[in-house]
Amino acid sequence: MRKKIYVLAMAVTVLTAGCSKQGTETTKDDVTTNNGNVATEETTSDSNAQTEGIGYGYGGELKVKVTMEKDKIVDLELVSNNETNVVIDRAWPVIKERIMEAQSPIVDSVSGATFSSYGVKTAVAEVLRANGQDIEAITFTTQGPETEKKELETVETQVVVVGGGPAGLSAAIEAKQNGVENVIVIEKLDILSGNGKFDLDFVDLINSKAQKENGIEDTVEDFVKYLKETKKAWDSDERILAQAEGSYKLDEWLREQGTELNYNFDTRNHMSEWDRYAGEQIQENMEKKAKELGIDIRTGTKGLDLIMEDGKAVGVKVQQKNNFYDIKAEAVIVATGGFCSNKELLAKYAPGTETLQTSNQMGTTGDFIPVFEKYNLALDRMDVTRIFPIINVARRDLTGGGDGYLFVNKEGKRFIDETKREMELASAIQSQTDGKIYYIYDQKLYDKTYRLQKHNKLGYHTKGETLEDLAQKLGIDAENLKETVKTYNQAVKGEIPDPFRETPFTETFNEEGPFYGVQVESAIHMTRGGVVANEKAQVMTNDGEIVEGLFAAGEVTATSQAYSAAVIFGRIAGEEAAKLVLK
Repeated sequence: MRKKIYVLAMAVTVLTAGCSKQGTETTKDDVTTNNGNVATEETTSDSNAQTEGIGYGYGGELKVKVTMEKDKIVDLELVSNNETNVVIDRAWPVIKERIMEAQSPIVDSVSGATFSSYGVKTAVAEVLRANGQDIEAITFTTQGPETEKKELETVETQVVVVGGGPAGLSAAIEAKQNGVENVIVIEKLDILSGNGKFDLDFVDLINSKAQKENGIEDTVEDFVKYLKETKKAWDSDERILAQAEGSYKLDEWLREQGTELNYNFDTRNHMSEWDRYAGEQIQENMEKKAKELGIDIRTGTKGLDLIMEDGKAVGVKVQQKNNFYDIKAEAVIVATGGFCSNKELLAKYAPGTETLQTSNQMGTTGDFIPVFEKYNLALDRMDVTRIFPIINVARRDLTGGGDGYLFVNKEGKRFIDETKREMELASAIQSQTDGKIYYIYDQKLYDKTYRLQKHNKLGYHTKGETLEDLAQKLGIDAENLKETVKTYNQAVKGEIPDPFRETPFTETFNEEGPFYGVQVESAIHMTRGGVVANEKAQVMTNDGEIVEGLFAAGEVTATSQAYSAAVIFGRIAGEEAAKLVLK
């Protein structure tokens, strides 16, 4: 019997695509992993049957145990992995089922988890080959056999929701809780919850239990004033009021599902706990609630077009693999997200942003923008985006936080006011040598910021016992970095002017290590433009008319707001759809 043993060697290049982006075709003999290693195969003799295989996913090595009876796969077990938990937890049951059903790793990858799927498939293939089966090389483009195109019979329901992210799930749950018997959710990816599952904090939540325990009394009126005056929200007065009223009731609704946002900071921001992201819990419990309510959830099913009759929305045309069919409904809710992942639409509506990486998930391709245009539906603010200042290069996770950090280039020098945002910062980063800059911080900031602690634990950031040590590991000029930290501290102490900021940071750098750093870049995090919806989440035409039967919520709409607003307007859309259906 022949057994594959993988030996790791340092790679020359680092794969920079995210887990939701397909890479170039790669053979089993040479696989560059996200952590910068290359897996190469050696062959040795072994008289014992092999039961565990190693593959390489987004986070590096993963191991799968294959239980076989004769030549049949009877069980698969994910023994170990370094994948993003909110992805692998959803993707593993899907890829396991596909491999078990096909009795082969030559199956479609789980969309939204391409790298993880690739790692699992290569691990299983290794075991099968070692046990005498002839398995073709697994690549990122490996997929199952093509199926014949079929036109299926029309499906009828009361409410259909297009998109299984925060807005779509909350809409479906609310419609069901308001008495609608038949609700279908379609999601084009194979896993649910959009970008919400990755979110650290749940912003703009008022009247929460955690706020009250912190002695914060927050009213609807206070929140409306904050949105208008502090956040400069450009949504209509009616939508701002609807958001504020929805936010006031939201914590109770989430707690009914088992979501407890117990850590409150910066007045209206919330996490599950100090050391647990909010999005993980919120989205997990919404998925669980939707299933408990008997909502018909159809993943891997893409909305292609609206079905319109006499100006009224009466359904959606959909595609599942090579199957095409109509879903006729009394109410349609569109919650398909923005278009951060569509370079062509970015270039068309927000020129310049198409040059940036995105921190959003792969489903944000603006599929319904042409549909809205086709039916004369109003689009607004299409040129407005949200650019997150820094993400980890290669991983694409949002990073950073706090006061007292530096942006330095390969030369070890600062090049901009670290508080700059949007395209000014993004362009400045791109103009540095090799387009590389680094986020540098000390132990004080590490101790105060959970996100930094988590990223170090996962191996995303680099630790150096001294500045020289950190500089060497990151490939930065050490002498310049030491001088940069020295002059920065002098500026904070008021001994010299800060060369980049009128008002220096208030936190000096520690004089002794350890120190931390990571290569970062700016990324487009959200698009703000989209279809126009009113305070009842009803979609509007270019003539200012309400489209009967059509609702929209979340990033697919024109809105200055984000995660919590997506859930709020999802709930509003579900409630209003229920009123229409049950009237």
